[in-house]
Amino acid sequence: MKTRKYFPVLFLLLAFTPVQAADKPKLTIDDFFNSVDFPSVKLSPDGRSVVITTDRADWEQNTFREDLWLYRDGANGGGTLTQLTYSGSDERPQWSPDGHWIAFLSERKSGSGSAGSDCSGPTTRDIEGQQLYLISPDGGEAFPVSQGGEVHSFAWSADSSTLYFATRQPWTKTQTDAYQKEWKDVCEYRESERGDAIFSMSVADAIARAAAAGAAPKPDADEVPDSTPGAQRIADTPWRADELVASPDGKRLAFVGMPVSQREEKVSEFELFGVDLANSSSAPKQLTHNEAVEESIRWAKDSKHVLFMVDVGSVEGKYKDTQKRLYWVDADSGETQRWAGDFGGAVNAYAVASDGGVLATGRLGTEVQIYSEGGNSAAFSKKEGWAGTYDQVSAVAGSPRLALVYSSLQKPTEIYLAESADKLQDARPITSFNKPFTERDLPQGKPYRWKAEDGTSVEGMLMYPPGKFEQKNLPMFVFIHGGPADADGNHFEADWYVWDRLAATQGWLVFEPNYRGSAGYGDKFLMGIVPQIVSRPGKDILEGVDALVKDGIADPDHLAVGGYSYGGYMTNWLITQTTRFKAAVTGAGAVEHVANWGNDDTTFDDAYFLGGVPWEAQPRYHDEAAIFQINKVKTPTHMVAGSDDIRVAVLEDYLLEHALHNLGVPSSLLILPGEGHELDKNPWHGKIKVREELKWLQKYGGIM
Repeated sequence: MKTRKYFPVLFLLLAFTPVQAADKPKLTIDDFFNSVDFPSVKLSPDGRSVVITTDRADWEQNTFREDLWLYRDGANGGGTLTQLTYSGSDERPQWSPDGHWIAFLSERKSGSGSAGSDCSGPTTRDIEGQQLYLISPDGGEAFPVSQGGEVHSFAWSADSSTLYFATRQPWTKTQTDAYQKEWKDVCEYRESERGDAIFSMSVADAIARAAAAGAAPKPDADEVPDSTPGAQRIADTPWRADELVASPDGKRLAFVGMPVSQREEKVSEFELFGVDLANSSSAPKQLTHNEAVEESIRWAKDSKHVLFMVDVGSVEGKYKDTQKRLYWVDADSGETQRWAGDFGGAVNAYAVASDGGVLATGRLGTEVQIYSEGGNSAAFSKKEGWAGTYDQVSAVAGSPRLALVYSSLQKPTEIYLAESADKLQDARPITSFNKPFTERDLPQGKPYRWKAEDGTSVEGMLMYPPGKFEQKNLPMFVFIHGGPADADGNHFEADWYVWDRLAATQGWLVFEPNYRGSAGYGDKFLMGIVPQIVSRPGKDILEGVDALVKDGIADPDHLAVGGYSYGGYMTNWLITQTTRFKAAVTGAGAVEHVANWGNDDTTFDDAYFLGGVPWEAQPRYHDEAAIFQINKVKTPTHMVAGSDDIRVAVLEDYLLEHALHNLGVPSSLLILPGEGHELDKNPWHGKIKVREELKWLQKYGGIM
C-alpha cells in the first residue's frame, strides 16, 4: 500500500499570498502544460469531506492521468488533502449516501484484455475495460466489484445497500464464438451494435466476495462471463444507458438513452428513460419525447421529477440551438417544464440544493456566477461572489456547504469550500495544485466591446503581454474560440486548446472575440449565425479587428489569426476574406460542408446551422465553404489534426493543405497519431502543437 500524501490547509492558504509581478519570472511552455484540471468535485453527504478528480499530464508515460484525492475537515478548523488512488485511470467518483464508501470507474488492467469497440465484434476483447470500484474514505486499497463488460454508468441506492450499473448486453461464450467464426475481423458498421443491460448488486455481498477472493473474481481464460457474479439483471434497453441515477425514495432509476455508437446522427436517438424498481421486468419507460440532447440528469428531492440540461436541440418544438437550458420532467406524466426561464444567459451547470431548489452556474457576457432558484417558477437569483468563473458546484441534502471550482484571469483554477451559497466571498481554497502559476508574471486582460455593421454590440477579451497592460499599437493575435456556443471571459485556462497566456507572454496582444454564435449574450445573438455559419461571425470578428486598429490598440502591420475546431472553421474562412493577417494557425477546422456533414459525428447541428441537409441547401453549403474561395489565400498557414478525428474529419485538413500547397502558399501540417478531436491521448501532442504554433506566429507574424 502506498503512503498517502497530506497537505495541511495552512500551506494551501499560503499558496495565494501575492508576490510582486516584478519579482516573478515569465511563464514558460513547461510551466503552462503542467497545469491540473478538475473533471469532478463531489461533496460528502455530511458536507465535511470532498472527493476530487485531478487530470494532469504524465510526461514519462505519454498519457494523461486521472486520480482521486480526498479533502477532510481537520479538528482545529483546518483540513488535509490525501491522494486516494494512484492508477491514473480513476474517474466519476460518487459517495455512498451513508458516506462510508466512494464508488468510481477505472480502466485498470485486469483479466483478459481491454475494451474493444462495437465494430470489432463481441470477442474476448470486449469483456474488460472500465469497471466499477469501491474505496473507503478511511483508508485501504480500492477493489473492483464488477467484471466482464465495460461499465458505462452506475448509481447508489438511497440506503447505500445496492449499486446499479449498466453494461453492454452480455453474450455467452457460444454466442461470441459463433459471431467470431462468421465475421472474422470484418466490421458490421451498425449491425454489430447492441444495447445495454442494467444490473443491481448487493454492496455487502460484493464486498464479501472481494474480501474472500482478495479482489473481484476474474473470468477463466477460456470463458466470457455472462455478468458480474451475484448481480441481478433488472432491465434491458436498445440504447447505451448513460448517467444512471437513483431516486431519493429508492423506487426508480433514470438514465440518458443514447446511440450505442455514441455518434450524434439523429436527435431522436437521445431521450430520458425511467426504470420502475418494483416492476423491473417491464421495459424502461421513455420519459421525454423531444428534439433535444438531454444531459446532466439528477432526481429532484421529490423523487417525482428528473432534472436535466439541454445544450443542443429544443425541448419546446422543432430542433434549434439555444443557450444551455435547465428543465425537469415529471416521471409519471411526462410533462416538461423549464427552470430559470427569466435568465438571459446560459445555464452552464447545476446542483440540487439542500432545500430542494437548485444552485446553478450561469454565464452572462464574460462572467460565470452562481445563481439560486427555489422552484421552476421562481426567480433566478444571483448570489454574491467574486468576479470570475465558477464551475462544478457540488451540494448535498445534509449540509448547506458547497464545494466548487473557481478561477479568474489571474487566479488559477482551484477547488474551494464555502459554508453556504450566501458566503461565497468567504470561500476558502482546499487545493493548491496550480500554485506555480501564481509565481509567474501572468498577462493581464479585460473585456473589449465594439459595434457590428448592423448595430449589434459584440464583446471579446483582450489579453495583454506582461508589463504592457493597456499599451497601444501592439502586434495582435486574433484567437477564436470553438463551439461555436462557447465564450471567452474572466477565467483561467491552460491547455493546448486555450494558450492565450503563452501567446501574450511572447509579446502578442491576444484578442478573443465572442462573435455571434457565442453563449452568454441571449438566444437571438447565439442563433444569429444561422444559416450564415461562417460569414456572419466572420464579419463580427473582422469588425472587431477594425475597431481595435482604429482605437490605436492593435498594430495593423502585425496581425495574426488562429483557432481550433469551430475556431479552425473561422480561421480557414477569414484567410479567404482578407490578406491582412501575416500568419494563421488552424486546427480541426472544415473547409467545406458536404463531406464534413457526412463524416462528422454530430450531423444534426451541422444541418441546422446551414439551413438543411446537403441536398436541401446546396447553395449555402457552397457559399459558406472556404474551399471555393481558397485561391484568395496569401497567409502562411500552419495546420494540425488528430489522425482519428471524426468530429471534424482529418480529411478536411488534408484538403486544406493540398490546396495551399497547390497554390504555393507557405504551409505546414502536423498529424497527431491516435488522437481524436479532444487531443486527450498523449500530452506531448498538445505541447508540440502549441510549441509549433508559437514558432509559426513568430516566424511569419513579424515580431521579435
